[in-house]
Amino acid sequence: MSRPTPLHLLRLAQGSPGQWLTLPGAALRVLALRGPVRDSGSGYLVCLSGAAVVDLPEPTFVQLRSGEAHRVGGEWQASALEANTTLLLVPDER
Repeated sequence: MSRPTPLHLLRLAQGSPGQWLTLPGAALRVLALRGPVRDSGSGYLVCLSGAAVVDLPEPTFVQLRSGEAHRVGGEWQASALEANTTLLLVPDER
């Protein structure tokens, strides 16, 4: 019997840089940042690698480093501060 193969989120995202990829069978989305990205998804934005600045709807921003998360909602924009920055969006339950 073969062992299940885990998904490698960083490699998955790097296969389509700059585009959100939805994980099979889940609402989770992963993105390798290659320039600023605007979104309106709400939930927790997790920095899997690198670092990013997230401009939030209020006149404020948050900087995320690898392993950090912040709750987002409304219109927001993320930009990479380091090469090879990968984000994971864990959306709110519907």
